[in-house]
Amino acid sequence: MDYQDISVRETDRIGIVTLNRPDKRNALSIQVRTEITACLEKWSVNDGIGAVVFTGAGPVFSAGFDLKEFGKAELAAEVFRSSSAYHKAVWHFARPTIAALNGPAFGGGFDLATLCDIRICDPNATFGHPEIKFGAPPLYTPLRWIVGSGTARDLCFTGRTIGAAEAHRIGLVSEVVEEGGVLDRAISLAKTILEAPFSTLQVTKKYMAGNEGRGFDESFAEEHDVPFENFIRMSSA
Repeated sequence: MDYQDISVRETDRIGIVTLNRPDKRNALSIQVRTEITACLEKWSVNDGIGAVVFTGAGPVFSAGFDLKEFGKAELAAEVFRSSSAYHKAVWHFARPTIAALNGPAFGGGFDLATLCDIRICDPNATFGHPEIKFGAPPLYTPLRWIVGSGTARDLCFTGRTIGAAEAHRIGLVSEVVEEGGVLDRAISLAKTILEAPFSTLQVTKKYMAGNEGRGFDESFAEEHDVPFENFIRMSSA
């Protein structure tokens, strides 16, 4: 597939997806969502890609969904279809994902960050869910898994903007990187992650994505007992 609104490159087993609509503040249009979904589907069967980094072109990560498309009744079905497919494609992607937040991440851009496994940001990054002021409910669940229910409710209900320092304090991002260095740092993190066996990373990602909300015993069985039994079986073969 030829990509129009994202740019894609592969280096050292790392796939890098850049939201490439800087003149539109990297708004997540139907085209962008469709291209991201197609790209991840392609990489999901490519063992040469072990981790994926998302970033934005220009000074903004993403301002959120393309609001011009929401006002067109003839696009309603495609807006819904592309949105549902894209969110699930990112969440269920069976490799580690890193959001390299080079600038503001609002609305759907904020959601994309929360769907990734790791988030690091530039000092100029800001986050918020202003869409609630316009009648669009924010995506609450992945955010609460990261920062806790109380803080997630605050951010979702108020729609207030937070900066990089507060994002780090509440655990939304794991690191604030010096200005201009966020993509290089994300690639470095991905390389560290890829020091582990690929099969181990896939198993770990699978239960990370699937075990949210489960009780301890059910999660423990999948995260400990099954891998441990498999390891013993392989060692004794």
